[in-house]
Amino acid sequence: MKRLFNLIKNKYFLASLAFIVWMVFFDRNDMTSQLDYRSKVNKLEEEKDFYTKEIAKAEKDLQELTTNPDRLEKFARERYYMRRDNEDIYVVVDEKDKKKDNKSSF
Repeated sequence: MKRLFNLIKNKYFLASLAFIVWMVFFDRNDMTSQLDYRSKVNKLEEEKDFYTKEIAKAEKDLQELTTNPDRLEKFARERYYMRRDNEDIYVVVDEKDKKKDNKSSF
């Protein structure tokens, strides 16, 4: 018990303890801020990876569309419902999908 009391009375121990408490709880870069920063960095790195993959996919599609005329025609027909002269386009909508869309919107 006396040893503990002497340790508490020691000015170096008290200064070290005060410094540690200050750095852990009250400093601008305290532990909770560091944990928040780390979680934000991890989230941003995940977003970076996602967007890097999406950019690579878009560049690949762009390369295919600029070099392959058949692929360009297919893309234009599917995405923008383009057609050739003397052609008719019919868009078929599944009733089950339509009902699901209506239920999810309410």
